[in-house]
Amino acid sequence: MQKILLNRDIDQVLDRLVPQVAAYIREQQTRTFEGFGDFDLLGFDWYDVEHDVIDTSRVLIYLDREDLFLFCEDQRSYDRLHGLLPEGLDNQRALYRFFVELLHNDMDLLEDYETEITETEDAALRSSRRDYLDKIAEYRRELLRRKRYYEQLDAIFDDLTANDNGLLSEDAVRHFAILGNRTERFRSSVLNLRDYVTQMREAYQAQIDIEQNNLMRVFTVITAVFLPLSLLAGWYGMNFSNMPELQWKYGYPVFIVVSVAICVGLVVWFKKKKWF
Repeated sequence: MQKILLNRDIDQVLDRLVPQVAAYIREQQTRTFEGFGDFDLLGFDWYDVEHDVIDTSRVLIYLDREDLFLFCEDQRSYDRLHGLLPEGLDNQRALYRFFVELLHNDMDLLEDYETEITETEDAALRSSRRDYLDKIAEYRRELLRRKRYYEQLDAIFDDLTANDNGLLSEDAVRHFAILGNRTERFRSSVLNLRDYVTQMREAYQAQIDIEQNNLMRVFTVITAVFLPLSLLAGWYGMNFSNMPELQWKYGYPVFIVVSVAICVGLVVWFKKKKWF
């Protein structure tokens, strides 16, 4: 018998399960893989990589020589996974086809995600908006979820390939080994994207630092230009009535000319040094 059920509907197949398995499923105690003498129990946190929903749903799989049961934690995972289990195949081939369909579009989705990250990087390097840091952090969280998802599946395929209890045929072991290699490629792609996003964050932070340094350079130049003028203003602002310049009729025009000359001279000097 092959069937996909919600956890709450376990009573429909209770007569085909040993009490230990029923207790595991009810209490969600199953680890990634548990092999017994006559059956295997598989468990993974299904993550819907095709949609923006970030919540995971626990999926438990029971496999023996007569039965294949998939137990879904909630209605969302049940609706999504229900159509992935083919009909008319033996249990081993049906389980293989289920995982094939589950991972069918993942490489295309990863390529699309890589394109989106690249476009975001180009936009981020052309802008200094701070919200790109939030976007980069979102990419890192998403890639972390995908990494954990593929690690679980990779561990399941490794244990199925080991086939310690001899439940699977040689042909099934070979097929699950192929799936394991495929999942490992997905995981490697996710890790590469995580490294890429990390480099992107560092490059974007460096871009922000450069813009801040340029801004500080402008402020420094402005301060340097007006500092001599502040000195002159402070000098002639002292309350000394006997200063000869105050009695000279050309004192005020000369003060203006000297101030302008200082500003122009400093600006020319800074431009020559390419400080701004």
